[in-house]
Amino acid sequence: MVALATLNADHALILPRVGYPHKMASPSAHRVAAAPDPPAFRDRAEAGARLGARLQEVLRDDDPERSRAPALPPANPADAGEPRPVVLALPRGGVPVAAEVARALGVPLDILLVRKLGHPEAPELGLGAIAEDGAGGAAEPYFDPEMLSRVGLSSDDLAEVVVRERAELVRRVAVYAPRRSVQAGEDSGPGAEGTVGAPRVPDLAGRLVVVVDDGLATGVTARAALRAVQARGARRMILAVPVAASEAAHAIEKENGEVVTVVTPRRFHSVGEWYVDFGQLTDADVLAVLASTP
Repeated sequence: MVALATLNADHALILPRVGYPHKMASPSAHRVAAAPDPPAFRDRAEAGARLGARLQEVLRDDDPERSRAPALPPANPADAGEPRPVVLALPRGGVPVAAEVARALGVPLDILLVRKLGHPEAPELGLGAIAEDGAGGAAEPYFDPEMLSRVGLSSDDLAEVVVRERAELVRRVAVYAPRRSVQAGEDSGPGAEGTVGAPRVPDLAGRLVVVVDDGLATGVTARAALRAVQARGARRMILAVPVAASEAAHAIEKENGEVVTVVTPRRFHSVGEWYVDFGQLTDADVLAVLASTP
């Protein structure tokens, strides 16, 4: 019998001592070594401001030949034939962070809803995740094969969890639909017009998309989000988080290529320990932040 891991409210993952099968590579140029001790950020807004500054440096210094894309398109994308970049926040905690990132980069902010797929007997233990598909529904679920193996389950064992979380995801998409109705013109994608009640979402095809959360612990929700963004035709994707566990960041770099952080601790216990104020947010809090952000 494999012991279950747990995940607490501060996004701290507690796993059996099984060790990692390979030695971790050194951090990429987009990741910054940790400050000596947590916390590193007063709150999510401060973390977002520092992350926005870090992204400005990364995008300014990028080698177009290496990335196969310009760092950041001109302020008037019509002149260059480039669609504008967009910042997508993972609610709820990622929204205040992403609002500051969007301000720093001078690009639009929207959200990307993702639901964790938890263990049937321990819902806080994320074994996968499911993201919205940009058309009012849900994309294909992502399962973490290593986590499934550790707890002795298969994706079929989570069928009821997927059905439940898919329904909750669609409900939350509807909750945020009024905010999205203000998106217009080139920022709108399929479903933006002609369907009563359909959420207006940005068209990601050909765009640089920066996916933002308040931290990266296991990476299951981030990986589901990035896969959904890729399926919607993004030209380039960057996961940007103020703090990340190096193992999770390394795994995402192997699969999706780019992770930008402010702090990547050598010893990581939880996301919340890196914040003085890491209070939980409500849908009302998220909508208030979105309403204050162009």
